[in-house]
Amino acid sequence: MTFPFGRSGARERTSGVAGERLPPGQYIPRGWPALHYGPVPTFKPDRWDFKVLGATAVGTERRWTWPEIGTLPRTEVAADLHCVTKFSVLDNTWRGIATRTLLELAPPAADVTHVLVWAEYGYSANLRLEDFASEQALFVTHRNGEELSPEHGFPLRLVVPHLYAWKGPKWARGFEYLTADRRGFWEERGYHNIADPWLEQRYSYQEEPGAGPDW
Repeated sequence: MTFPFGRSGARERTSGVAGERLPPGQYIPRGWPALHYGPVPTFKPDRWDFKVLGATAVGTERRWTWPEIGTLPRTEVAADLHCVTKFSVLDNTWRGIATRTLLELAPPAADVTHVLVWAEYGYSANLRLEDFASEQALFVTHRNGEELSPEHGFPLRLVVPHLYAWKGPKWARGFEYLTADRRGFWEERGYHNIADPWLEQRYSYQEEPGAGPDW
């Protein structure tokens, strides 16, 4: 998960193509800042699992152990990462499990509209089903050929490049199908329900009617 508060590191100048790729209000930092809420969890592969819960098509949950996750097909996506704290990390090659793969293996019921992604310590982030099903959305294990570090979400983090990065929790442990929208951790604390960086959808007070569930 990306911590939506605090300093984001030193800034670099942007121009040309790189500048055109930046959503409004964003800048390019030096390196890849590691921001998160709470401690970095300890990975225990013998106890770790990944679950699909909620309104599945078959009415029961689906579960994978860490070795079983290792057998799922991998894909690569080249995409930038935009944090709500206003830094953007460009030119990433992400490798992981496509959300569409999991949607096929554990499909939602016909009336599902949203997904709540769960992570360690009960952290959550909600997404519209169409955002979660984006062809660029991955549960990531590697960035630029290197395994994620614990600070950046090892063993698994969600990346949804067209949304602010808090919508892609670090240390993901599964997701829940919803038939009605429900705000996640930061959305309950004043962050925008949709989180489009190109529209600067940072805070809940910016929400148009119908953009999120009632408080």
